[in-house]
Amino acid sequence: MTDREPSVFSRIVAREIPADIVYETDRVIAFRDIAPKAPLHLLIVPKTEEYANVAELAAGDPVLLAEVVATAQKLADEHADGHYRLIFNTGERAGQTIFHVHAHVLAGGLTEGSFA
Repeated sequence: MTDREPSVFSRIVAREIPADIVYETDRVIAFRDIAPKAPLHLLIVPKTEEYANVAELAAGDPVLLAEVVATAQKLADEHADGHYRLIFNTGERAGQTIFHVHAHVLAGGLTEGSFA
């Protein structure tokens, strides 16, 4: 870990910043996005700041990546009849603004057939 400031996600994990938390384990936390892009828009965040993006997470801790994906399915089953989009942004030009790996779970109100 570097000497950088804790990410906003680490501050949510530490309960320094409030969030609408919907799920939590010892390794991941999930909460509602504050600027939702769909009727259901959740973020699933590993509690470690060690990985900036999904490729780093896959290389460094594939079991944790599998937990993120399983959590997405669990939450989609509970909130969206199991239908969802799972998005990882990697890099600024792809829309990543927080360099602490996280997955977006989107459901409801999505255009049918897009990104097929």
